[in-house]
Amino acid sequence: MSKAKPAIFLDRDGVINKDNGYVSQIDDFEFLEGVIESCIEFQKKGYLLVLITNQSGIARGYFTEEQFHTLTEWMDWSMADRGVDLDGIYYCPHHSIEGQGEFKIDCDCRKPKPGMLMNAIEDLNIDIESSILIGDKVSDLQAGIAAGVKTNYLVRTGKAITPEGETLATDVFDDLAAIVKVI
Repeated sequence: MSKAKPAIFLDRDGVINKDNGYVSQIDDFEFLEGVIESCIEFQKKGYLLVLITNQSGIARGYFTEEQFHTLTEWMDWSMADRGVDLDGIYYCPHHSIEGQGEFKIDCDCRKPKPGMLMNAIEDLNIDIESSILIGDKVSDLQAGIAAGVKTNYLVRTGKAITPEGETLATDVFDDLAAIVKVI
């Protein structure tokens, strides 16, 4: 078995792209400034890049899983065209209360639960001790902490930072570019 590698776990909406609320169309997807350059730097520093995103818009019937996959494929190619290769993409289409049909379940993958991270750790042979989670809200941090991630950062590019978020976060940064400078 190859040596485990550290990863940077990235939330999507509010971290990678502007959070316009239930983003499901290419026309609505807007990369945040500096994201591509920051991800390239993370890769140069030896980190795997793993996307972990709750997508309850699927469960709520706002868009289909197929629409999510179309957008995700476009995002992945857009990043690859600019030199960023995502090592893993994990998403949760469920919501235990607002969900419809097969998506209305209390799963173990919806953040704040750690299921997506645990799957990535196993699938990609991730060294959790030296990995970093970057999110924009408390549920991101809670998932990282539950999965054993020691360094959990919040960025100010998404949801408003709450007192609970400030308490749980290892640190709070303006954006991904600011994190690149400290790791």
